[in-house]
Amino acid sequence: MGLKAFFIKPFAAIRAKAVKKTAANALKNQEKTWQKLLQQGKNTAFGKAHKLEKINTYEEFKKHVPVRDYEELKPWFDRTASGEENVLWPGKPVYLAKTSGTTSGAKYIPITKESAPYHMQSARDAVFCHIAKTGNASVMDGRLIFLSGSPKLENKNGILTGRLSGISNHMVPGWLKKNQVPSWETNCIEDWEEKVDAIVKETQHLDMRLISGIPAWVQMYFEKLLEKSGKKTILELFPNFSVFVYGGVNYEPYRAKLESLMGGRIPSVETYPASEGFFAYSDPDTEEGLLLLTDNGIFYEFIPSEEYFDENPTRLRLHEVELNKNYALILTTNAGLWAYSIGDTVRFVSKNPYRILVTGRIKHYISAFGEHVIGEEVDYAMNKACEATGAQIAEFHVAPQVNPAEGELPYHEWFVEFSIMPDDMELFREVLDKEMCLKNVYYRDLIEGKILQPARVKPLEKDAFIRYMKSQGKLGGQNKVPRLGNDRSLAEKLI
Repeated sequence: MGLKAFFIKPFAAIRAKAVKKTAANALKNQEKTWQKLLQQGKNTAFGKAHKLEKINTYEEFKKHVPVRDYEELKPWFDRTASGEENVLWPGKPVYLAKTSGTTSGAKYIPITKESAPYHMQSARDAVFCHIAKTGNASVMDGRLIFLSGSPKLENKNGILTGRLSGISNHMVPGWLKKNQVPSWETNCIEDWEEKVDAIVKETQHLDMRLISGIPAWVQMYFEKLLEKSGKKTILELFPNFSVFVYGGVNYEPYRAKLESLMGGRIPSVETYPASEGFFAYSDPDTEEGLLLLTDNGIFYEFIPSEEYFDENPTRLRLHEVELNKNYALILTTNAGLWAYSIGDTVRFVSKNPYRILVTGRIKHYISAFGEHVIGEEVDYAMNKACEATGAQIAEFHVAPQVNPAEGELPYHEWFVEFSIMPDDMELFREVLDKEMCLKNVYYRDLIEGKILQPARVKPLEKDAFIRYMKSQGKLGGQNKVPRLGNDRSLAEKLI
């Protein structure tokens, strides 16, 4: 055990114990957080416009602060990005995290001096909880990598602006900097393919022990590593590689391919970060669910997903949620977000402590025929189909075909880039459809009622999704392919 691991191991145990204690007091944490946020925000322009100083109850909060998404709050965000002070939060934010928008183009999410520490602290605690559980602190004696966007930031009206993953590079504590790769110069390369090649060249001879990133981009990194090094597996190249940290998408559809590249199953830590905050990470006490972080300067609300687009949807606090129901996640935070709809849906699998699964995006679904298929369901069906046929996938997307050839019923079409083709393509398709019917009763009724015909699968050639993402200027970093489309806009580009 190296010197760094020697000192970190007991500290990891202390942090893991503190995390458990905090999780046991989730409801008290949320009440204190809510009260503190109201107090801190009452003298801002937003606070005065929404009478935060007069709010004493949650019912009053719901009355004065409606749920809104980025587009609806854009005038407030624009004022903040222009350099105006005391708009959504006291003073100016220290960073603006630039993310891909929808109707508004690029989005600029504020990160304040109060919210910034929680991004790195939560990432650290996720790894420390893993160390405390496994007793393996030696991971901190080797090199680590986080496949991220460029750390080069732009000064926008006195506020440093860039991708969250790039901003996060500026938050890495000094004691960890010497372990981190790639170099600043390599990390600043904008072209993703060129950047991965440079990362491969820089890291292939190092003692890599922790690797972190979105599974699809880590897969690309691994494939290039093996091609360049001539090794058969990542563990042959990096024998001390012992922790894989990921987030952003469901890992299961990628697991078989990544484990074949790795040369075995590597212990993993799942995280749930976003520009808007760090919400949850793997609970080492269970394999199911992520531990919801209730003392991170974030007050959570939840809207039943089936009510989200209603005029007056139900808004629930943490103590009011039920297990195994899908909720849209609503945030009020110390970054100046007020009843903000982040667009994600979650499902609780435990209330003692509170653990969640991320089930999809509220706007990424298929309901062209009233089926309301969500991300969790297609991920599950894809995993089962791969298990049944030995297939491995690089990426996939599902879209409805509302206007099929004359005389045909409509259907769902799965666009799949296979790393390994199924042993039996028809069985693969049958399993997909069968599992979708089991997971979604509305879909099953449409199939049985002859409203829809069974799903179809369209195999795509290698790198189809990489070419699509590149064409959209979203190759690499923390960008993700939407798994679901309620129309065929993405599907047609893939074709």
